Amino acid sequence: MSSGRMAWADGPASTWSQKIITPEVALKAAQAAQAECSRRGWQVSVAVTDPSGLPLVVLRDRYAGWHTLSAAEGKARTAASWRQSTASVAARVNAPGSAERAIMNLPGVVMIGGGLPIEAAGQMVGAIGVSGAPGGDNDDLCAKIALQAVSGDLEF
Repeated sequence: MSSGRMAWADGPASTWSQKIITPEVALKAAQAAQAECSRRGWQVSVAVTDPSGLPLVVLRDRYAGWHTLSAAEGKARTAASWRQSTASVAARVNAPGSAERAIMNLPGVVMIGGGLPIEAAGQMVGAIGVSGAPGGDNDDLCAKIALQAVSGDLEF
């Protein structure tokens, strides 16, 4: 089978293979996000996770508040779980009459910009969360710079 999946005679695939960002590339992404935020005068924490939302790398500027650590990890975990940006998830969940409103109260879910999935070759290979810049839009900006910094490392 060309997809790398194993399947029974006429049934669905029973296994799959998944690419995961390496710790080295995760560190490069985290450093790029931290550097961009620092260049703008923002003290942040950055977390890069595997596709399941488990941390691979966590960085904190020395003056970033204690809350930024758990927020960065939560943003990355939320982006990984929903496989989309935390800003997109938050917009959908916060829409009037949203049936998904209850997910805001799940432990570890962070509903504000700054969390992005990391994709390569049409597959999610990890996620990044940035926290500490003034507002989720600015956290997003630093996370996007990080993705640009590692885009060449993720081609396969």
